[in-house]
Amino acid sequence: MSALRYVYAICRPFSAALSAELTGVGGIPPRLLRHGDLVAVVGSVPEREFAAEPLRRRLEDVHWLEATVRAHQSVIDALTAVTSPLPLRLATVLRDDSGVRVMMDERREDFLRTLDRLDGRVEWDVRVYAAPAGDSGGSGNSAGEFTSRLHDTLSECAEENRLLTPRNPRSARDAPPGGEGEKIFDAAYLVPRADSGEFVERVNGKVGEEPGVRVELTGPWAAYSFTRSTGLTGFSGLTSCTGC
Repeated sequence: MSALRYVYAICRPFSAALSAELTGVGGIPPRLLRHGDLVAVVGSVPEREFAAEPLRRRLEDVHWLEATVRAHQSVIDALTAVTSPLPLRLATVLRDDSGVRVMMDERREDFLRTLDRLDGRVEWDVRVYAAPAGDSGGSGNSAGEFTSRLHDTLSECAEENRLLTPRNPRSARDAPPGGEGEKIFDAAYLVPRADSGEFVERVNGKVGEEPGVRVELTGPWAAYSFTRSTGLTGFSGLTSCTGC
């Protein structure tokens, strides 16, 4: 059975080496496919699972999907540690290396523009949860004022921000919250790596300020929430398969 190309991300050329122990989807180590001034991070996947029709069926298998999401994210996390990747949508699959090169040619200007904007930057995600009904805590108005203050202070050291909603899944890394309570605030911030320490300190400085709310900080991540203009990024649970 022939192999297809699973594309994790597009990057500028980088010199740092990925771990020799890193594996991706299907347990296959990712490799770098350089084409001009762009690099695609790809892996080989079996056509019997990743061609369009079998992949649609596989995406309905919760256990298979969870394993694929984790493998995809492990590659993106490894890339984020050494460069500023442009992560592609989960299950972006192309026929072969030539198909990947054609994609890079067709989207070259979009990719370069986005990579320039992301260079040296990471995403931090902040969510705020209100205490469950009946628990002691502040009023809805005071919680709303708290999230407004929090957003203002975090925006001061972020170059961009995105206010998200529960129906706006951001990426393959999303998972259910670890605690109880209603989500009242969900935002992503694009922060220069050099300013990440200050950003984390600002979040920590707000923890405990408002009774009855819980602040959850995650990151640093690849900038999923700031790359949707490419049309191939972020997690949607859909495939992008050309020539399959």
